[in-house]
Order: sequence, then structure tokens, then C-alpha cells
Amino acid sequence: MRLYALCDQNLLDSRAILLEDYIRIAKEQNAEIIQYRNKNADIAFIKQQLIKIRKIYDGFLIVNDAYELIDFCDGVHVGQEDLRTIDKDPLKAAKILRSIVKKDKILGISTHTKEEVLQANEMDLNYIGLGAYRDTNTKEDVTTILGDRLDEIASLSKHYVAAIGGVKKSDNFSHVTYYVIGSGLLS
Repeated sequence: MRLYALCDQNLLDSRAILLEDYIRIAKEQNAEIIQYRNKNADIAFIKQQLIKIRKIYDGFLIVNDAYELIDFCDGVHVGQEDLRTIDKDPLKAAKILRSIVKKDKILGISTHTKEEVLQANEMDLNYIGLGAYRDTNTKEDVTTILGDRLDEIASLSKHYVAAIGGVKKSDNFSHVTYYVIGSGLLS
């Protein structure tokens, strides 16, 4: 299993966990990638957190949504809704985003259906997040649970696939490169 740790600020706050403690746990479990997600803070706070993480973690650091902070990390991950805020056409949005997130940086998007995976194949990405695999407590608006279909849909992707949404360390997939685990690191 290749670990992609999702460091969600709301989760940390709700469990009174320090950012530094979560990063330490992720490092102990050999996380290759850490994504910092904060849906409620302003850009200045997110930037401060990225700088703090970078001081204690030398793996790949991804920021969720805040592509304007690309200089402080190794890449950006956006969801389908976030793509649509850039442009109503997801393919055009991905091109615009890639013009900001240069080739030397990582660009990933969330996908939830076979159609979104096939569309992502037309985009200049490094990986897709695919899910949700099962229900999760780190995201409130999960509408699509793929369950056992996740691996089959993952096989259609030309990009690396990160399984997202309720993934556990004990899960086993054939067509998935990374297991994205958030609160599961803490159990």
C-alpha cells in the first residue's frame, strides 16, 4: 500500500489534534504524499499551515483547492465543483489550472464516476482521486459510494489512481496506486 495522507483541518480541530502530531503520525506510517485541506480558512492561514508542514515533512505536499499557493507545495488537488468554478467546461478548466500548476508540479482531481474518469483521461493530470469507496467522516457531502466497483472503474484511468473516501489500511485494490486515508491514520 502506498499511503496518501489527507490532513483535514476540520478533522484536526474536531479531535483537538495538533497539525504537527498528525504529520508525525503520517510520517511514522510512511506517507508518500500529504494533502492539506482546509475548506474554512483564508489563504493566509492555509499558507501558514503549508509552511509549517514543509518544515517538518519532506515528502510530497499537496494543497486542496488553493492553487494560488502552488509555490508553497508540490501540487494541487481540486474537486469537480472546484473545476467548474474555474470554467464550466471541465476540460478547459483543467487546461487553465495546468497553466498555473506547471509541469514540474503535481495536479490531481477528484472523480466519482466512470464518465468522470474517462473525461479525466483527456486532461493533463498526474493522478485522479476516485471514490468514495465507502462512507467517510471527513467529507459531509458524499453522494456516490462506489464500493467494489471502484477497482473496476480505476482500471479505466490512464493516470495514477488514489482511492478516496472511507479507505482503510486493510483495503486491497489491483488498479489503485495510492490509498488516501484521513481519520483512519488516527485509529
